[in-house]
Amino acid sequence: MGALGGALLVAAPASAHVGHGTDGFTNGFLHPLTGPDHLLAMAAVGVVAATWRSDRTLWLAPASFLLGMVAGGVAGMAGVPFPGAELLIAASVLLLGIAIAAAVTDGKASAFVLPILAAAGVAHGHAHGAEAPTSAHPALYIGGFLLATAGVHLAGVGVGTVIRDRQVARVGLGVATATAGVLLLTAA
Repeated sequence: MGALGGALLVAAPASAHVGHGTDGFTNGFLHPLTGPDHLLAMAAVGVVAATWRSDRTLWLAPASFLLGMVAGGVAGMAGVPFPGAELLIAASVLLLGIAIAAAVTDGKASAFVLPILAAAGVAHGHAHGAEAPTSAHPALYIGGFLLATAGVHLAGVGVGTVIRDRQVARVGLGVATATAGVLLLTAA
């Protein structure tokens, strides 16, 4: 019940999107940490990765998301429009919550989960890239948000490793994450 309450508290409209001033590596690093939608999705990617139970595939989920983020970040920095990015970001939180609760990612499901993670990464990266400061070197900004994202993925892997065999905890976290995604969708 506490997890659901926490999800409800953080499921407010995102503040880590276009319209906030940023500058350089530090703000690139802090940017994904200031929006609950980004934070939830990035942690959930790590939890999903941990449910795959294979050291060989553990890195595939975060790598797919990060590669998508690079592409989206570059597109956002170049001014390429991405209609519906906010909707896809919120939907990614919902879908990742469902994946956690259902434990659909036993490694065999990676053929359809990885492209979804890459697409979610593109949307998240676009939101970050659209924020890139014109006064800072773009690579520093992208490096900052990629490093922060990888760190949150790693934390999610830690949580996922602890709960993957604890069905009640895993389902509870998945339902709380999916609930936050629904709330984010209603705010998008």
